[in-house]
Amino acid sequence: MKAWQFTEVNKPLELIEAPEPTPGKDEVKIKVKASGLCHSDVGVIEGVTTPSLGKIPMILGHEIAGVITELGEGVTDFEVGDRVAVRAGADAPGSATDGGYAEFTVSPSKFVVKIPDNVDFISAASATDGGMTSYHALSVTGQVKEGDKVAIVGLGGLGLYGAQIALGLGATVYGVDIKEESRKAAEQMGVKNCVKDVRELADEEIDVVVDFVGYETTLSGSIEAVRPNGRVVLIGLGGSEGKINIFKFVTKSLTMASSIGGTTDDLKAVLELIGNGDVKPLLHQIKFDEISEGLQQLADNKVTGRLVAVIDN
Repeated sequence: MKAWQFTEVNKPLELIEAPEPTPGKDEVKIKVKASGLCHSDVGVIEGVTTPSLGKIPMILGHEIAGVITELGEGVTDFEVGDRVAVRAGADAPGSATDGGYAEFTVSPSKFVVKIPDNVDFISAASATDGGMTSYHALSVTGQVKEGDKVAIVGLGGLGLYGAQIALGLGATVYGVDIKEESRKAAEQMGVKNCVKDVRELADEEIDVVVDFVGYETTLSGSIEAVRPNGRVVLIGLGGSEGKINIFKFVTKSLTMASSIGGTTDDLKAVLELIGNGDVKPLLHQIKFDEISEGLQQLADNKVTGRLVAVIDN
């Protein structure tokens, strides 16, 4: 089978011929139909997140959707032919083991979720990480509910997904990004108002601010912008450390929490929102042979929304 393999830092992925994997106990074999591209794979190539890999060399790709072709011993919850998506995570394919930048992959069945009939493979692949991670930050950690005012700081691939999910949850959504193109994309989705600096929203009585950037400036600005007794959720990792205004944090009686990743239940919830039409992620389709080029586009910050590679096999 064809596969894109990471071999060493600062070297593009290599397109190789690899043997098809065989599912072990409690695993399923999946014919990959769509594989999402994530900026964390750029981090692997650049050496930033490389230590998190389960092995090297490795077939990357942790946003996987496809069809089950074989069941390993002990798998009873799935059947051959099921359309499925794989919950992304540090313990999942593409991070711990060979992933979905390949024609076939295997996954522990505990990470696998059935795709609703009215959700296509491209949308399902994007939901496995970007959708799930955003949903967890907003719905679970941020406790966003219908009628809330929510500010999304950073309208990149993850933030735009977050904006869609917040809208799907019934919130009024505000966007923050320095890029005009990203602000326009958010407004076209239904985001009420987009600004360059979150502090510009200080008069809007924002209930929840979700910071998808994670710089000292965005976090401190979020504390200034959110209403008294509001919530600030930090999901971005733009900076390793930073200062906040402790006086404002305490006197406004704020709650601040961090969020990373999600669960299979979060993935199921996102797929349901997509199936209902409440979430319509901004996606760009590329070919399997263009995966390396697509990762370079992500590295060069030339992508608005998320890239998904379609695999014809």
